[in-house]
Amino acid sequence: MPSFSKNEVVLVRYPFSDLIAAKIRPAVVVNGPHASEDCLIVPLTSRTNRLGVGEFVLADWQAAGLNVPSAVKRGVYTVHGSLILKSVGRLSSRDSQRVGQSLRQWLGLS
Repeated sequence: MPSFSKNEVVLVRYPFSDLIAAKIRPAVVVNGPHASEDCLIVPLTSRTNRLGVGEFVLADWQAAGLNVPSAVKRGVYTVHGSLILKSVGRLSSRDSQRVGQSLRQWLGLS
């Protein structure tokens, strides 16, 4: 199974609650290296209006391998590596720093 690294932009198969169907959506890997087959991800969305606290539009979305302007959404999810279909790019240093700030804010670590 391939491993994914921190700040990598990936396509993830998100299962619906009935586990029968799924949709494919972009996300950012936010964990560092570890032995588990699970990854911690933060979701991305093309719906860039009405963003909440800590959510933001990526400044360098094209360089990250995305086709449309995309925003980081609040949420941290654990997914098994098998649900990650492929890597499409990496966050820029600027966007990576903002993701870190948002995570600290959301988790009450700042």
